[in-house]
Amino acid sequence: MSLGSSLNAGVSGLKANATRLATISENIANNSTAGYKRVETDFSTIVLSEDQPGGFTAGGVATDVRRSITEKGLVQATSNSTDITINGRGYIPVAKSVTPEDLNPSSDDYRLAVTGSFRPDVNGNLVTNSGYFLLGFPVDQTGATVDPAIARNSFDSLEVVNIGASGFTARPTTSIEFAGNLPAQDTESTGSGDARVLPVEYFDELGNSETLTLTFTPTIPGSGASGNWQMTVVDSADGSTVGDLDLQFHQTGSTAGSLDTVTASTGSYDPATGKLTVTVAGGNAITIDIGTPDTGDGLVQYSGEFAPLRITKDGAGFGNVLRVEVSEDGLVNAIFDNGQTLPIYQIPVADVINPNGMQLTDGNMFQLTRDSGGMFLFDAGHGPVGSTIGYSLENSTVDIAQELTALIETQRSYSSNARIVTTVDEMLQETTNLKR
Repeated sequence: MSLGSSLNAGVSGLKANATRLATISENIANNSTAGYKRVETDFSTIVLSEDQPGGFTAGGVATDVRRSITEKGLVQATSNSTDITINGRGYIPVAKSVTPEDLNPSSDDYRLAVTGSFRPDVNGNLVTNSGYFLLGFPVDQTGATVDPAIARNSFDSLEVVNIGASGFTARPTTSIEFAGNLPAQDTESTGSGDARVLPVEYFDELGNSETLTLTFTPTIPGSGASGNWQMTVVDSADGSTVGDLDLQFHQTGSTAGSLDTVTASTGSYDPATGKLTVTVAGGNAITIDIGTPDTGDGLVQYSGEFAPLRITKDGAGFGNVLRVEVSEDGLVNAIFDNGQTLPIYQIPVADVINPNGMQLTDGNMFQLTRDSGGMFLFDAGHGPVGSTIGYSLENSTVDIAQELTALIETQRSYSSNARIVTTVDEMLQETTNLKR
C-alpha cells in the first residue's frame, strides 16, 4: 500500500537527515582541530519495483557517509619547532601504546597523521597530547640512515624519535684547511730570520680545547733569496712536535709564489691532495690542507705581510642541546649551544595507495585498512610525497559558513520529513475510521 511506503520514506528521510546532522555537528565541533578532515553525508534514492500498473511505492532515501582524507587544509605557522605538517601529499608515521620500558609497538598500534604537535615527554620521546609517538629512522652525523637495509613498505624499521639521548655532544676535530701568505722578503739574505707563528684551536675526543701551533721559520741564504721555509706543528696537549716539513716555493715563471716541493720528516704529506696528516695526543688523526704544489692554493709566498687568509675546521667542544628542528627533507636536527647542528633522525613520509580508504581513529589519526591498501615510506620531498614543515600545523578542512548553511537546510528537511510522518498518520486514522 502506498501509505505504508510513504511512511517508510518519511522515516528514512528522518534517519538520513539525522545522520547528516551528526556529520555537520562533528564538522563544526572539530573546526579548530588541526588536521581534521570534514565528513559529508551523501543522499541516494532507494528504488522499489512496482508490480501494479499505475501504482507507485516510495523507496525513501539512503545515506553514504564519506570523509575526504586527501583534501588539504591551510598551513598555519606556530611557535613550536616540532609542530610538523606535510607540504603536499603524504602522512607522518606515529605509534600508540609506547612506554619507556617497551619502545616496540605492536602492529595494531601504528597510525598515520596528517599533521602533529609533538612535545618531548619525561624520557625525551616526542609525543602528541593524545599519546601518539613520532617515528623515524636513526641517522648518523651525515644524515644517512644508520641501517641501509631499512624496510620502506612497513613500519618495522621505524623507531620512536627520542631527543633525550642527544642532550649533549662533543665532536673531535679531524680536518683543518689553511690558506695564507708567507712573506717572500723574509727568505732573502737580508731577512731577520724571525719565525711566523699561527695557533689553531682543535677539539679532542672528549671535547677539550687544545691548540696546534704552526710555526714557519724562513731559511736565510748567504745571498739572494731561498724561497724556503721550515714548518713545524706542535700539539699543546703534550708539547710534542707532530709535524715537521720543508717547504720550497717557486720563485720564477708562471708558478712563482706557489709551492714547489713539500718534504715531511714528521707527519705525512700527500702532494696529490695537499693534505698533511698529523697524529695528536690521544691518537686522533687530523689532516691539515696546506695546498698542492704548482697550483697556488693553500700556502703561497709573495712579497707582503704574513697573512692567514682562511682557517676552517670541523669538530666542536662539549655542548648542551638547545632545541630540535625539523628540516624540509625530514631530518630532525639537534641544535647545540656550541653552535653545532647534529641530525639525529629522519622522519619519512608515507604514501598510501588509497588514502580515502583509511580508518579514522582517536586523536585524529588514521589506520591502514584493506580498502586503503599498503603504504611506502619515502624520504620527505622525494618521489610523490611532499616535504616536511616544522613550526606549522595543518588546519581543518571545515568551512564553517558552509556547515551552518547545511545545518539550516538539514533542519528544514528534517521538519518536512516529520510532516510526512504526521500526515500519513492522519490519513491512516481516516482509513481506520472508515470501518466505523
